Amino acid sequence: MEVPCVRVAREAGEATRSSLADADLIDDAYEITVADGQLYIPITDSDAASTVLEECEIVPRTVTEREQQTTPADLLAFDPTYERLGEAALIDEDDPERAREIADAILESDLPVATVLNKASKVKGETRVRDWELLAGENTEVVHREYGCEFALDLATVYFSPRLATERHRVAEQGDATERAFDMFAGVGPFVIPFAKRGATCVGVDINAEAIDYLRENARRNGVADRVTAINDDVREVAAEYENWADRLVMNLPHSADEFLEAAVTLAGDDCTLHYYDIQYEDDPFGPGERAIRAAAEPEYSVTVETRHTVRSYAPHELNVCLDVRLER
Repeated sequence: MEVPCVRVAREAGEATRSSLADADLIDDAYEITVADGQLYIPITDSDAASTVLEECEIVPRTVTEREQQTTPADLLAFDPTYERLGEAALIDEDDPERAREIADAILESDLPVATVLNKASKVKGETRVRDWELLAGENTEVVHREYGCEFALDLATVYFSPRLATERHRVAEQGDATERAFDMFAGVGPFVIPFAKRGATCVGVDINAEAIDYLRENARRNGVADRVTAINDDVREVAAEYENWADRLVMNLPHSADEFLEAAVTLAGDDCTLHYYDIQYEDDPFGPGERAIRAAAEPEYSVTVETRHTVRSYAPHELNVCLDVRLER
């Protein structure tokens, strides 16, 4: 059958394949083929591939189906739910026997996984970390790759959600080399590092010292340490040092970002784009955030909501949303 493929000259094939693999866009059900000096790389999402690659040609082509790999579902009487983060698989099982059964199947399958972790608590505390049960592997540290960036992190000491990769890429694409970008709750750098790779000068602040250590390491890993300043502190204590500094602000602390809007207004430059994340009920998911931003920023700034974006469903009748807001002094 015909599937969408990126067609690229063989000499550029490895770089293209690597970029698509980093974004998890290669369709592993089919073989990469070569014909007439061109490489055809099967992909899962044409729009996303066009976004990841600066220039690419996407064509339909009949390619050979790959010999199917053994999955955990092949080894169990059910299809287990798990997330992949680097070479770790993350599960959420209350039943110890079922958790052990799933872990064994994951390890026995053809998945490139060496570590299996079971969620042992909810996200908790000021640093938003959770407890984990180590079912397989040596520790809770992983190396995760998304959209050409590499992130080292320890799930036991920092907060990180692989589910937000597409959202982070949406925001990062809006940045450029002329900007000064400030992430008020930076974590290990999933917004900061992509901004810096696009040439921006970046500051990332986080209350979690472990996260800031990883942010510095990730800046080095991705070759952007000269463009990244990492600060371990409450951003409200830092804001005065960077007054009127930021061209772009990220506020990804959706349960309590409104408590930090005064600091955001201090940080904002004369023309600043704010990415404000919120969790609200579906009957009015954007209104509370917009009203809070206007209350904090007006009349010093004119406030224009440029995008009202639903990131994902968070809980029954609750949505995780983002407001892309332009603040002009």
